[in-house]
Amino acid sequence: MYVYGLFVEGCRWDERKEALDESAPKVLFTPMKPIWILPAKADELEPGHSYKCPVYKTAMRKGTLSTTGHSTNFVLYLSLPMQKKHPTRHWVKRGVAMLTSLSD
Repeated sequence: MYVYGLFVEGCRWDERKEALDESAPKVLFTPMKPIWILPAKADELEPGHSYKCPVYKTAMRKGTLSTTGHSTNFVLYLSLPMQKKHPTRHWVKRGVAMLTSLSD
């Protein structure tokens, strides 16, 4: 049993393909599989065909601007594998993001 901590909006995670996929009809948010984050040097990473997915604290996606230039609601970017048939702009147009919590 998983305790979900992240949710994806604008698409879903396909376990079989291990990549982003289209959302099911009328489903706004889906749980994301657990992600293990390991520290690494940026120049040593090979993201492959992936989408640089923003992670936000809440679905509002807004907050005050911090000294880093990012919203205080922004957490980090995660590179998520995507299918070769979709370019990055496909997911950008759908507003794909991950959320740490859903609004009540």
